[in-house]
Amino acid sequence: MSDNNILNTPLYDLHLSLGAKMVPFAGYAMPVQYPLGVMGEHLHVREKAGLFDVSHMGQAFLRGTGAADIATSFESLVPGNIAGLKTGRMRYTMLLNDSGGILDDLMVTRWSGDNCLFLVVNAACKTQDFAHIEEKLAGVATLKRIEDRALIALQGPMAANILAEICPEVADMAFMSAIETDIDGVNCFVSRCGYTGEDGFEISIPNADTVKITEKLLAHPDVEPIGLGARDSLRLEAGLCLYGHDIDTTTSPVEGDLVWAIGKSRRENGGFPGADRVLAELENGTTRKRVGILPEGRAPAREHTEIQDMNGKTIGEITSGGFGPTFGGPVAMGYVASDHSAEGTAVQLIVRGKPRPAKVVKLPFVTQRYYKKPKA
Repeated sequence: MSDNNILNTPLYDLHLSLGAKMVPFAGYAMPVQYPLGVMGEHLHVREKAGLFDVSHMGQAFLRGTGAADIATSFESLVPGNIAGLKTGRMRYTMLLNDSGGILDDLMVTRWSGDNCLFLVVNAACKTQDFAHIEEKLAGVATLKRIEDRALIALQGPMAANILAEICPEVADMAFMSAIETDIDGVNCFVSRCGYTGEDGFEISIPNADTVKITEKLLAHPDVEPIGLGARDSLRLEAGLCLYGHDIDTTTSPVEGDLVWAIGKSRRENGGFPGADRVLAELENGTTRKRVGILPEGRAPAREHTEIQDMNGKTIGEITSGGFGPTFGGPVAMGYVASDHSAEGTAVQLIVRGKPRPAKVVKLPFVTQRYYKKPKA
């Protein structure tokens, strides 16, 4: 970690004190694991609650400069229904290029106040994302990068009860909603979301107060610090894409099996970059599709593993793969030719030059347990 160009999050020293193994990731020194180990951290999140440092992500406010609704203006860049968001509600969507490829995936929240959106984008893409948004919405909106706030995530089935002990307002928050509130006297933005397949929250905190709030949460006996290793295995089990691996500028939302993130009205009317391609694919299908892949045996299939049909013809490639601790075996996802994408299709994976049997399966590998409000 001697590279002078590597940045530290406000939690860097705390990570070291907790025994974290640090690695460079998206330009930051980040914890890949703690003494509990990737397997233990993964299982702890599934059973109790884990705390992640995600301060490397990009945060920004996007404000409209005129009478036009900023959410409607933002829809010119993404295929999601942003104009339909009510104040305090958020949505997963994608920035698309003119050929319908995915520049990045991000979270967009309709913020309270004057014609404003709160954006959270991926760390490796944030500089390009923000420049792209500013260029495309010049004269319509102003983007303010949030440089003075860190971001942490509390994830797991016990997350709500734990966070509610110091912030009672979160107990009844809906999934994919956000509030501005005080935690232990600190102004925080709290969103009920996450990328593990579990219930949980992301908390945006002023840099100066990040260690205090993080230590307060870690003091709870059911919370453990979690690194990038378990973050990756958790999202893979939950069937969630990692940008730059499972989706990129060559991938359309339809190929990526992200049609659910395209708003109904957008499917009918377009009006977003690459709409001609995306709408044509919705109607006619695609030549390839992202699917779950279940290898037989115990050997995992890693990224770039070749996928063949049973006659030895190359039909695709693994984009994410590893061992699923909760699933109890190897899991993977990748792209296959659409005529081989049906659930149950037998395929073979070329691992160390030898074909290994596998099959196409439905994602996710474990049940997603996002919060649902009890019906009255």
